[in-house]
Amino acid sequence: MKEFDREMGDEKHRRRRLDEELIDAYDEEIEMEVDDRLQEFGLYVSDESRELRRTYFRELIRLQGELVKLQDWIVATDHRLVVIFEGRDAAGKGGVIKRITQRLNPRMCRVAALPAPNNRERTQWYFQRYVQHLPAGGEMVLFDRSWYNRAGVERVMNFCTDEEYEEFFRSVPEFEKMLVRSGVQIIKYWFSITDDEQEVRFHSRIDDPLKQWKLSPMDLESRTRWEQYTQAKEVMLQRSHIPEAPWWVVQGVDKKRARLNCIHHLLSQVPYHEVEHPQVMLPARVHHPDYIRQPVPQSMIVPEVY
Repeated sequence: MKEFDREMGDEKHRRRRLDEELIDAYDEEIEMEVDDRLQEFGLYVSDESRELRRTYFRELIRLQGELVKLQDWIVATDHRLVVIFEGRDAAGKGGVIKRITQRLNPRMCRVAALPAPNNRERTQWYFQRYVQHLPAGGEMVLFDRSWYNRAGVERVMNFCTDEEYEEFFRSVPEFEKMLVRSGVQIIKYWFSITDDEQEVRFHSRIDDPLKQWKLSPMDLESRTRWEQYTQAKEVMLQRSHIPEAPWWVVQGVDKKRARLNCIHHLLSQVPYHEVEHPQVMLPARVHHPDYIRQPVPQSMIVPEVY
């Protein structure tokens, strides 16, 4: 009987965590609108959880306002900023990148999420395909995984030789020092989660049709090589943590806290300040008496289904 109760308790906890994962998938604006109706959808929401989420929304919007100020300062000063996001699959990298870019101008804040190298790229200098995505003056580039693929997935999955692996660690400190000397600021984040948390997030992706695209065969393979990834991560942090571009570890088990902590820390790493803008004055609409608006053919109108 005790064993049955324990199993039921475990299943209830698992169901609650999957409900939390589903709730977290909503965009902030949508989540605030349906906040009072989530329980009608069969999703578990405690009073404590509801209050924590409201606090999260307030802080997120405040921090996003600071990100807009950071954006203005980067443009005004021609600053060049690279932010690297690394971590295990489902660690929350994409979530924080989404919240950073949500209110920013995509022309100055770009996301680089490179696919696996093609045959031609495999014969290039290893860093070559990343260099073309580096920022110009007045730009910020967020790397959703980066040149550190060689220290992680390529090492664990045997996609590179021992010689290529060692050459990477000989080269990467010099590569990053060169970028910093040329005026590119580099901030590197590792998102840390537990074994149990990754399992919950993978199950959430399996159960949710809207998130199944996030689950690749490589993700599934990574579950069987958890310890190898841990060893590879430890070596990476040890051998590429340099004063010019240090690593920062984000505790990622609580997604919302991780997002707020990462954005807050990112803002603290850049000496930005609010940039004064001239007051915007909307000009009056100019009317011409001979102007006649031509009707749009009905066949071109999008059907008003809603």
